[in-house]
Amino acid sequence: MAEASNAELLEWAKKDKRRFLHVVYRVGDLDRTIEFYTECFGMKLLRKRDVPEEKYSNAFLGFGPETSNFVVELTYNYGVSSYDIGTGFGHFAISTQDVSKMVETVRAKGGNVTREPGPVKGGGSVIAFVKDPDGYAFELIQRGPTPEPLCQVMLRVGDLDRSIKFYEKALGMRLLRKIERPEYKYTIGMMGYAEEYESVVLELTYNYGVTEYTKGNAYAQIAIGTDDVYKSGEVVKIVNKELGGKITREAGPLPGLGTKIVSFLDPDSWKTVLVDNKDFLKELE
Repeated sequence: MAEASNAELLEWAKKDKRRFLHVVYRVGDLDRTIEFYTECFGMKLLRKRDVPEEKYSNAFLGFGPETSNFVVELTYNYGVSSYDIGTGFGHFAISTQDVSKMVETVRAKGGNVTREPGPVKGGGSVIAFVKDPDGYAFELIQRGPTPEPLCQVMLRVGDLDRSIKFYEKALGMRLLRKIERPEYKYTIGMMGYAEEYESVVLELTYNYGVTEYTKGNAYAQIAIGTDDVYKSGEVVKIVNKELGGKITREAGPLPGLGTKIVSFLDPDSWKTVLVDNKDFLKELE
């Protein structure tokens, strides 16, 4: 009986209404980052909140409203001006119709250009890399117009096949594309809920022979919407048993807010928070 209900739960996870909501990370100066993202990347400041009793502030920025778009949630902890990004976090990506123009803007604003615009090795697309004031890397990708310019979060993993299985089963994602680059000793899996060019993807990178990375204390987590955090939590527990990782917060409402969430770690200890879709929309009102 348990086997049957497990199979049903895993099947349900594939049909659940999931969407990337935001990616959360810590910055040393909120206003400095807001200025950089709005002026260099063309993001909009969507909302800001200060929680003095907990000694932190948040800012949400993106290319469209939170009801439909993936956004960044910046956290500023009072008095903390720098963080360790670690070796596991890779980059965020922004698609733009003119990479060179964006790079020039970044340079004019005193940003750090770490790779000049040019075709990707062994491919046709034009890319560049820049760093924001806290040292987070952003890949800039030249593409036509897209409803979701904030298009990737890249994380490094120790076993790509295990991670692909985990995100397929625990989070109902699809493997959209796998890129093997033996000449550069890495393999990439692009995971997501919709086609790569119209939505956001989680880019998982495996570097040959590297099974562990440092997490640092800068990057926090990705938040994803679900219609049922309780069922989602059960699904994650089944997958944790098989592939690793663990629940870090049992499914239930957050004190004060009432928003229902469940949070967990994947086999590489990357954190995801699943948020009730209806509660999330209520929070935005």
